[in-house]
Parts: sequence; C-alpha cells; structure tokens
Amino acid sequence: MIAALTRLARAEPGEIGGSLWSFACFSCLLCGYYVLRPLRDEMGVQGGVENLPWLFSATFLVMLAVVPAFGYAASRLPRRRLVPWSYLFFIASIVGFYALFSAGIAPSAVARAFFVWVSVLNLFVVSLFWSLMTDLFRPAQAQRLFGFISAGGSSGALAGPTLTAALAAHLGTSGLLLVSCVLLGFALVCVHALVRRAPEESAAGPAASLDYIGGTTWSGISVILRSPYLLGIVAYVLLYTVLFGFAYLDLARLVAVAYPESAQRTTLFARVDLAVNVLTLLVQLFVVGKLVEKLGVGVALALLPGLGLVGFVAIGIAPVLAALVVFQVLRRAADYAIARPAREMLFTVLAREAKYKSKNFIDTVVFRGGDAASGWVYAALKAAGLSVAGLAAVAIPGALLWLAVGLWLGRQHARMRS
Repeated sequence: MIAALTRLARAEPGEIGGSLWSFACFSCLLCGYYVLRPLRDEMGVQGGVENLPWLFSATFLVMLAVVPAFGYAASRLPRRRLVPWSYLFFIASIVGFYALFSAGIAPSAVARAFFVWVSVLNLFVVSLFWSLMTDLFRPAQAQRLFGFISAGGSSGALAGPTLTAALAAHLGTSGLLLVSCVLLGFALVCVHALVRRAPEESAAGPAASLDYIGGTTWSGISVILRSPYLLGIVAYVLLYTVLFGFAYLDLARLVAVAYPESAQRTTLFARVDLAVNVLTLLVQLFVVGKLVEKLGVGVALALLPGLGLVGFVAIGIAPVLAALVVFQVLRRAADYAIARPAREMLFTVLAREAKYKSKNFIDTVVFRGGDAASGWVYAALKAAGLSVAGLAAVAIPGALLWLAVGLWLGRQHARMRS
C-alpha cells in the first residue's frame, strides 16, 4: 500500500506521513464546505438574483472586518495555536447558525447572512490550509505533492454534495450544519497532527521550530505593496474573480428562469458540483504533478485563462444555459485541479509572513473584492443593455491579459527558486 501511495502521490521516503495527513485534512475541510454549498447557492437565488451584487458586497465588507482580526492574531499567536483556533472559531459560527435556523428567527435575514458567512468561511479555511502547506513543503516538494494533496479536497468535495443529497430530506438545513461541524472537527484533528510534525518537515528549515509568524496587524498588506511578485498574484486573482463572476451571475440568472422550483435549482447546483469534482479528482491524481514538473508553474497558471478565452468565445456564439453549465464545469475543474495548486506553489518561495498574512489578504479581501466588483460591473453592463453574448465579448480582452500575467508569474517563480 505504501509503495502504491508513493507512486500515486509522487512522494519520496519520509514524505508519505505529511502527505496523507494533508490529504485527509483537505478532504474533511472541503467535504464540510460542500455540505453547505448547495444550501448557500439556493439561498442566494431564493433571495433574488438581482440582489446577488449586494450579497457579494456584503461579503467583501465582512472580509474587511475579519482580516485585521486575523492579522492581529497571527502577529501574536504561534502557528500551532493560530491554525486550530481559527478553525474552532468557524465551527462555533456554524453552530450559531444552527441555533438560528432551528429557532426560526428572521429566516430571510438569516438566509442572507448565511450566504455571506459561508462565502467568508470557505475562503478563510482553505487559505489557512494552503498557508500551512506552503510553510511545510519546499518548492520542489510542492510541484510533486500539491496535486495529490489537492485531490484530497476533491475527494471531500465529491462526498459533500452526496451527503447533502442523501441527508437533506431527513435532517433538513439545520441538521446539515451539524454534519458540516463534525467534518470540520475531523479536519482540526489532522491540523493538530500536521502542526506537531512541523519542526522537522517545514520548508522554513530549523528556524521553523520557533513557530512564530511575527509582524504587525497590517504588515501583510505592506509586504504586498513592496513586492511586484505579490502584486502580480493580486492581478491574477482579480482578473479571475471579475471575469468568472460574469459567468456565475449569467448562470444564476438563466437557472432562475429555467427552473422555477427551489428543489430543482438545488438539484442542478449539486449535480454541477458533482461533475466538477469527479473531473477535478481525476486530473489532480494523474495529471497535475507530471504537468507542473515538465512544463512549469507558468504554463499551469496560463491554462485557466486560456480555457476562459475559449469559453467566452463559445458563449458568445451560443449564449444558452447548456453552454454556461458546461463552461462552469470545465473552468471550475481546471481551477481546482491545476490553477489553484499552481497558485499555491507561488507562495512556497516567500517568507513566512507573506505565506500567512499576505496570502490570507489576497485569498480573502482581494478575492471577494473582485467578486463585489464583478457583481456591480455586471449589473451596470446589463443595465446598459448587453446580452450574454455581449458580456462574453467584453471579457475576452481581460482573458488575454490574465493569460499574460500567469506566464509572467511562472517566470518569476522559476527565477526566485534558483
């Protein structure tokens, strides 16, 4: 079994333990999130597609409030406490929503708050997980192992919608929240095991045993402003969120028209998630490690904007629901399987403060800021009379710029490794 895992994970002797704990942790994290995702998407549509830009903006504002609190904690807590306590905080918040749903207090307002908070939770727990990974694994290890570790997330993302579909009728919304809490609790056990292994496995070397991140509450932002490399990552993330935000909003609008019943929409969203995660898992297990080692991080980063370019052209030619669903499946699979692991590899060559604070700011505030911007730009373009095909045409130049940024980041990463 160990020999088979070594071949599958492309792991060398001594790396299997850390790789398996990382795989299990990411699996539990995304399983817990994907139990909640269909509920979040349905509540967003239920509240009115026209209100989604407001929800995106609210998510961005909540991010702005949470990030300084995280920066303060990261400056003062050792890593062995920062990561577990952050996860405990999010588990407690889900328990709070369970109490609100069960009591039936202001269901409409709670539903909107739930959409916002799940959007915050997803980015924070995943960003913090990858911060730990970039701290534990060296750049060469990341190129071999991050595909396998990402596959742990995909296996959890496959199980999540399956659990939701199987248990929703029996447990209801509030019961599913408790299922998610249990899964996040399992992830916390894995984090504890990984942090205990940190001193001997960290990419930071012997100094990692000090276990402190340091800096100030806002120092992660100042590090970004001084680094063209990190500013390039910011540009890559912004182009991703704005351009694919158009596709998400168009899909939500067409789904609301085609499927008037709430149950039908929830089922469609769950099926899209299932298709995405099956495709993602296969690519992560058998393609990513070899692709990045042979072609480099830059090519891996450029694949997603290249797919976006082709997808926007196809939507412009055939602006129908089926085309948007296929595009959504392919672009999310390419993101999770290839672009996301490659984007995380970019941080392995940076100092610990950038890995935790700067990375967290990019993964949360910048990401949700792009979402909010895409929502309002989309609303303005629709108000100006642009059709689905027109929006796709507007997105094409952005996809070309995005592709160029990805190739540039790959060249910078290779230079910083050497």
